[in-house]
Order: sequence, then structure tokens, then C-alpha cells
Amino acid sequence: MLEDHFYLISRVFEESSEEESNWHYPACHFHESLNTKKRVLEDGLAEVEEELGKRKKPLRQPISPKLGDMNQPLDNSAYNNPNILSRLPGDLIMTCFLHLSRSDYGAIASVNRTFHSMIQDLYKLRRRQGIMEHWIYFSCTALQWQAFDPYCRRWIKVPQMPASLTETFTFSDKESLAVGTDLLVFGREMTSSVVLRYSILSNSWSPGVVMNSPRCLFGSASLGGKAIIAGGITNNGEILNSVELYDSETRTWEALPPMNRARKMCSGVFMDDQFYVIGGMANEREVLTCGERYDMKRGSWQLIPNMSAGLSGEHGAPPLVAVVNNVLYAARYADNIVMKYNKEKNTWKGLGKLPERSDSMNGWGIAFRACGERLIVIGRRGPRGGMIELNSCVPNGGKTEWKTIAVMQSADFVFNCAVMGC
Repeated sequence: MLEDHFYLISRVFEESSEEESNWHYPACHFHESLNTKKRVLEDGLAEVEEELGKRKKPLRQPISPKLGDMNQPLDNSAYNNPNILSRLPGDLIMTCFLHLSRSDYGAIASVNRTFHSMIQDLYKLRRRQGIMEHWIYFSCTALQWQAFDPYCRRWIKVPQMPASLTETFTFSDKESLAVGTDLLVFGREMTSSVVLRYSILSNSWSPGVVMNSPRCLFGSASLGGKAIIAGGITNNGEILNSVELYDSETRTWEALPPMNRARKMCSGVFMDDQFYVIGGMANEREVLTCGERYDMKRGSWQLIPNMSAGLSGEHGAPPLVAVVNNVLYAARYADNIVMKYNKEKNTWKGLGKLPERSDSMNGWGIAFRACGERLIVIGRRGPRGGMIELNSCVPNGGKTEWKTIAVMQSADFVFNCAVMGC
């Protein structure tokens, strides 16, 4: 279970960009990019036709469009010709589409109904082939999310969340989780727990499936199309040690063995195909420094003493942690230091500073995430606020060198953040 292994699309993030996309899937108003999509698609089809004769050409990694060439409308007449589809088997068309970036899929789906119907299966095939690109989703206001594609340097419009029946959901504590092709947002409506699900396949929000034991302030992480949620606190104030696994394809929750310690405000990561819970609070005053590791094959937990010592405080945010290439990193917000974890020695080592402008309120208001092979920090730009800045660095074990990859005008407190890899 949860044994997917992925390779990443190898592309370097560009410098700061404020370009914004009108991506609406499946309406697909990629108003600047359609000409490139046609050209890339034609090239891909030509390659596949050649492959019909040779059957020896290796699968290339997806490519990114060149933004400077995206300035002419797409003529769909070539793709409305049924002869193209009749000449190529469906599996070879899918192979051709695998050569493209997921940012191209909106344009592909707008060509005709046949291509549109392939998109969901295309994401499943990417997962089996080990192809993954990461987009960043975050929220700085109660019901509005933003998305950013770091490979094409595009802001992507996410529909506003459905209006709440009451103000309870709007102002309640929320948790978020990206799993498969879905973004899940957990909150509370009056005395009941609710889940809202945003699907990149439909570009829309819909009700999600509530956990068997609803909670908030939990630790979570995803791997492929599955995710694990651990700990948290119920609407009645009970701090939990229970754990649940979510399958995004079946949209079902399954109970897993409980942790050794009940905890809320903890963090979760996958590392070496095992799930880790880090830190948290045992009650309103006791900060837990122990972590726990869940062995996916054996179905058992192991306590790790002093795993998160010094990473968070009594009134601070949950530990800010991220895993890149199976190495665990943390943002120690007390002094804005990036830390690297040594699994064998169970110790932490300082690597360097967080971006200078990424200050926080005891860890609240900024996001620290892994995005492919990079660390990402999202936070306020400048002392006056009103701007959000995205910074990235490659944690190569030496000094942390942060680069600004995007800036946007926005409220400057990050409430939730999730990175979707698919």
C-alpha cells in the first residue's frame, strides 16, 4: 500500500512573474497558450505516427510551453477531422499526451469531446508511469484560494469556495490536503464537520466525504492518490490518537492503527514510504517533542523521542516541516532558521536563514512546503504587507539560497497551503 515511486519533471523554476492565467477547466480559456498547444500536439502526433513504424522511441518527459510563442488563436479544424483519430489507436494518443506538461491539458480538453474524456485517465496513467508536476495552492482569505504553476510561472484562477450557510465555516479553523487530483478543505459548520473538495478535472468545488472521526488541527500528508490524517481535536474538545487513510479514487476513509500518543496541532510527512507525525500538543500546555513513524507494510507505530525539540512552542504553529528527496527539513520560526534532520542520529542541523521578508507570528501566517525538488516559502512581502511572495531554494546541504519565483497583491496572512503533485 502506498508504494508509488515518482520521478519529477526536470525543469528549473524561473524568476518572479506576475503573469496570470484564465485557466478554466473544462472550458479551458488558455487565452495566451492555444497556438503553442496546437504546435506541440501536432509534433507529438507526428512522433507517435513515426512510432507506429518503429515502436522503439523511448518516452520523453513532458515539456513546458514557451510563453513567448503563445500569441495566436488555435484553429481546431485539424483536430475536428475524424481521420486523425481513426489513424491512431487510443493508447498511442495517450502516449503522445504524456509528452506534454499538465499545464497543456486544459487546451487538449477543449479540442474535442474525445480528448476531453481522456484527461482523467491521463492523470491515472501519469501516476502509473511515475510522472509528476507540482502546483501550489494557498488561501489568504476565508473562501478564496490561489494556485501557482512554478514551471510555467502562471497564476491560476481557482473558483471561490461555495458560500457558507453560516459564518461558522468561514471563520472556523480549517485544514487542507492535496491528494490525487483533489484539494480537500476541512472545516466546521455550526456543530458539524464539513469537507469541501476542489477537483482540477472539473475546476469546481463539491461536498467531500467526512472522516469516520471528524477533527481539525491534525497532521496529514499524501502519497500519490492516498493520504493519511493523524491526531487532531474533535468539535467537543477531545484530543485524538486515531488515524485514518483516505483513498482519492474511491473517496473512502479507512481506520488505521492508533498512534502511541494523542496529539493535536501536529504535522505529518511521508519519508522513505513511511508516514511520520511530528510534534503537537498533548493538552493546552504540554508541547510534545516526540514523533512517531508508521510502517506502512507492518501496520505499526514506533515512537521517536525528541524528534521535534525546539521546532515549535506552546503558543506557536505546528512544526513547519517538508520532505525533499526523502530528507526532512524544518523552518524553526523562533529564529527563522532552516533545519535539516539526520534520520540515523535523530538530530537537527541548521542550514541557513529563511527568506528575509518571511516573518511570521510564532509560525502562523507563512507556509513552508516541499514542491518537487525544492523548498517553498510563502509569506508577506515587505513590512507594510498587501503583497504575497513565493520563494524557493534547492536544499543541497549547503547554504540556503532563496529565489523569488512569484509575487502577487493579496492579503498577506497565509491560512492554508497545499502542494498538489500529479
